[in-house]
Amino acid sequence: MYEDKNPIVSLVHLYFDGAFNRRELIRRVSGHTGSIAAAAAVVAGMGVLDAQPPACPDGIKVPDDAPDLVMQDVQFPGEAGPLFGYVAYSKTDEPVQLPGLLVIHENRGLVEHIRDVTRRAARAGYVAVSVDLLSRQGGVQQFPEAQQQTQAYGRTTQDTRRADLKSTLAYMKTLPNVMGDRLGTFGFCAGGGNAFDLAVSSEDVSASVIFYGAPPAADLLDNLKGPLLGIYAELDRNLTGQVPAVITGLLNRRKTFGIHIYEGANHGFHNDTGGAYNPTAACDAWSKTIAWFDKNLKARKADA
Repeated sequence: MYEDKNPIVSLVHLYFDGAFNRRELIRRVSGHTGSIAAAAAVVAGMGVLDAQPPACPDGIKVPDDAPDLVMQDVQFPGEAGPLFGYVAYSKTDEPVQLPGLLVIHENRGLVEHIRDVTRRAARAGYVAVSVDLLSRQGGVQQFPEAQQQTQAYGRTTQDTRRADLKSTLAYMKTLPNVMGDRLGTFGFCAGGGNAFDLAVSSEDVSASVIFYGAPPAADLLDNLKGPLLGIYAELDRNLTGQVPAVITGLLNRRKTFGIHIYEGANHGFHNDTGGAYNPTAACDAWSKTIAWFDKNLKARKADA
């Protein structure tokens, strides 16, 4: 997610990311506008309507006690100390090696929604790992309130996030059930930007999917090694407006990529705990994500 110093814009982004419901959003915004009525008018003008997002389609979420998966909290070495993470993969009768997927969270740390997405990736046939980029500050558990989490994330830097993500890739390569040369990464919002940054800064990334993430500087696209799929939203004007330049840069460099922009969807549309959730776009985007990794990681495995 791009940075914005406007406190009301920040609150709306937290709402879209699932930090609280519309009623709580309006209550918090009223502290800046002076009244509930003014707050309701302001947030309506920013795309927050009365209607709540539709319920998740059956079977989208994967519970944390799913009997077909192995799931565990882990710690592993990082540049500045231990990193906190979460690992999920399918239970099998015999040991089997699978491609690995690194799931990169939004700007609130390793919250339950990202753990759920990690389990979804595991159920799709991958060893899925997510890392808490608040680990250097004690982890997301040290910040129980959503605004505290975003403030903690704001104290991180691109350099430290990149280092911690590279440490996570290194950890994944040590797992006995991971094919170390078949690592994919995907992330959402701020995590999408971090996934894009990692794709142009790490030799270990074989394929990437970027959900509404800010692109790196154009010259860094020279370093992109693996295929990249960008997923953006029509109504997310700030970030989606950068897509044409990204397409031109990737085309000029003859990189393998795909771009999809979802009509009528807004920033954060994949997060089924947030106010921008769009189940039609989210389900289609998830299908495209898994198909992208299947083609570029599993098919590559089969051909090796």
